[in-house]
Amino acid sequence: MGNADGVFPEAEFAARRVPVPPSRPFLDTFRANLKETFFPDDPFRQFKNESGPRRVVLGLKYFLPILDWAPTYNLSLFKADLIAGITIASLAIPQGISYAKLAYLPPILGLYSSFVPPLVYAMMGSSRDLAVGTVAVASLLIGSMLSNEVSPTEQPALYLHLAFTATFFAGLFQAALGLLRLGFIVDFLSHACIVGFMAGAATVVCLQQLKGMLGLEHFTTATDIVSVTKSVFSQVSQWRWESAVLGFCFLFFLLLTRFFSKKRPRFFWISAAAPLTSVILGSVLVYLTHAENHGVQVIGYLKKGLNPPSVTSLTFTPPYITVALKTGIITGVIALAEGIAVGRSFAMFKNYNIDGNKEMIAIGTMNIVGSLTSCYLTTGPFSRSAVNYNAGCKTAMSNVVMSIAVMITLLLLTPLFHYTPLVVLSAIIIAAMLGLIDYEAAFHLWHVDKVDFCVCLGAYLGVVFGSVEIGLVIAVGISVLRVLLFIARPRTTVLGNIPNSMAYRRVDQYPSAESIPGVLILQIDAPIYFANASYLRERISRWIDEETEGFKGETTLQYLILDLGAVGSIDTSGISMLEEVKKIIDRRDIKLVLANPGSEVMKKLNSSKILETIGHEWIFLTVADAVAACNFMLHSCKPGAIQNDNTSCENVV
Repeated sequence: MGNADGVFPEAEFAARRVPVPPSRPFLDTFRANLKETFFPDDPFRQFKNESGPRRVVLGLKYFLPILDWAPTYNLSLFKADLIAGITIASLAIPQGISYAKLAYLPPILGLYSSFVPPLVYAMMGSSRDLAVGTVAVASLLIGSMLSNEVSPTEQPALYLHLAFTATFFAGLFQAALGLLRLGFIVDFLSHACIVGFMAGAATVVCLQQLKGMLGLEHFTTATDIVSVTKSVFSQVSQWRWESAVLGFCFLFFLLLTRFFSKKRPRFFWISAAAPLTSVILGSVLVYLTHAENHGVQVIGYLKKGLNPPSVTSLTFTPPYITVALKTGIITGVIALAEGIAVGRSFAMFKNYNIDGNKEMIAIGTMNIVGSLTSCYLTTGPFSRSAVNYNAGCKTAMSNVVMSIAVMITLLLLTPLFHYTPLVVLSAIIIAAMLGLIDYEAAFHLWHVDKVDFCVCLGAYLGVVFGSVEIGLVIAVGISVLRVLLFIARPRTTVLGNIPNSMAYRRVDQYPSAESIPGVLILQIDAPIYFANASYLRERISRWIDEETEGFKGETTLQYLILDLGAVGSIDTSGISMLEEVKKIIDRRDIKLVLANPGSEVMKKLNSSKILETIGHEWIFLTVADAVAACNFMLHSCKPGAIQNDNTSCENVV
């Protein structure tokens, strides 16, 4: 490692010196960073070297994927989509009616919302498996947020107009996120956050369905478990046993069919058809026994015909525009997170890719169009999409088939739902919601990452004991706090040498890793910003203090090596931190050495002139190179030379 003359091999060092990257114009750097932030998928690459008309065609195909797959569509694909479409229609019709009731909206709106939005998505969506329609969580959010401001029973017309307006704002927000390439905002809803939020919302929905299951006429509009429990048990005398028996029988039937379909996946259609079967059986039973005269509430009259326009129903006047805007943004984010997550999951199963920003534009557009045609918020629910996938769908045409089936229902079959008991709808909702409580995922979070489990638990408890909005705020707050902690308190670890190798690894992970006498090697595991610069300065000083404790003023520590391999970037506060660290250790006669700095770090070091202060000769490609140079100095310089004749020692390199 050393030689008799005490001269470091300069030629070898020069060949392995860390270069300063060539400077680039600011606009070029800014443009590259902007592209990487907002266009990581490089959507414009398909337009390169193409003529004007061809670019127009490609642009239309980008926004309307149906133009891409429709020309090659054939009868074989249609047969598969026809079966899938009819299957999901049998699930969409009863679920649509049920979820509209959950949002305190007229049941017919659930059918309207299963007719127009799927047609729009079939033209603009990039997922082959997503089955579009109303969802329970979004319905619950709309119902809970709007009912706090406007009573759906006392002011039904205004409440309905606000629901359309909130859907319009949700669609506008979703489409804007896609057009402005801001899809990363949805990523703040982590997997743990969604698991807890969905489970909490499912629990609240199930509790609220006790109104229908027990045949209660008056019930709290609050969603927390305390209010719901109080409302249930304060009306024990109002419970209707006929309704309870009927409801729990149908709930048992629905859960039994789901259990059977899980055990025998090829019989998935049994579980898919169970909700519609329940509606038919319940309607026939009520009609034959006149159960509506014995406390069993029914849907009643449903108007025939297709969606009426609702452009004039949108409300943009204060004070109601504020609640509509807030409801639209919150429900829009939740709907996006669910729809994109479901679409990506099934795309992964079939080995194809979907464009997240394109999906946002498609979902946003279908909600904007829906708000103008008497629909409320829709997205791609997991349960319906799973049925679509299992039914063997090939393209988004299955959504068109489902929409046509709903259209036929609206034109011809709505009178048949007159005797449908509300208790059956409650049973359908409870059965669907129980599938959203993913306790296995919660256990997995506990075993893998306790902080993620806390995020999940915080979201769940916030929804169940507070409200849906509170649970969402808690979950996002904990997730953001975790990100901030990672940034503000980056991990710094001591590295040691793995015996008989040139590798340097964490000593707390590798017990065999050996420390280097006279050398302290620290690894920084994050970019250095203003948020963590002060912490890193204090933490590095503490590492040095711990290394030199017990030497009573005399230390054998001569070199501090900072491994910057994980430091992707550094700002001016980080530069100042390095300058302060150098001053601190200079006073203790310790030399600062840097290893493996990236290009951005080297550019900042060079432009700030700290490179001259540290000395370019003390910046190395690898930790092994830095240790070799330090060992050479320790063995070549005479004892005390570093303290008493610094210049003479440094000149050998």
